[in-house]
Amino acid sequence: MTRTPDASAAHHDLRQRLLALLADGDVDAALQAGLMDFPSDRDDEDDAPLRQIQARLREAWAARDRHRAREARLARIAAEREARRRAASAPAIDAAAPGTPPAAPALALPPAAAAALARARARAGGGRPA
Repeated sequence: MTRTPDASAAHHDLRQRLLALLADGDVDAALQAGLMDFPSDRDDEDDAPLRQIQARLREAWAARDRHRAREARLARIAAEREARRRAASAPAIDAAAPGTPPAAPALALPPAAAAALARARARAGGGRPA
């Protein structure tokens, strides 16, 4: 990477400032000073510590994003489960004649169980299963 003398001096000064901030443990100040935008040179060994911290921060931020996405997904699943639970436990509105007790809500069965139940009912009633 070819730099003009002024750009090279500015690059060097910024590198030194970032390294000093990181040495003091002030990552927030280094970020505000432009750590993640610092154009590190792969051939320059002086930039190696900055490249390493940039990579670690990117990995940490990606992990945080994955964690947040997982938490949002789990919250959505829990809300859907709660909505289904509430819907299943809500009293059924029966259109029967006034004064008659409401019928028990029908339970949803898996298709195979529903078919087996239909065959058993047909056999018990003397009919032929469908």
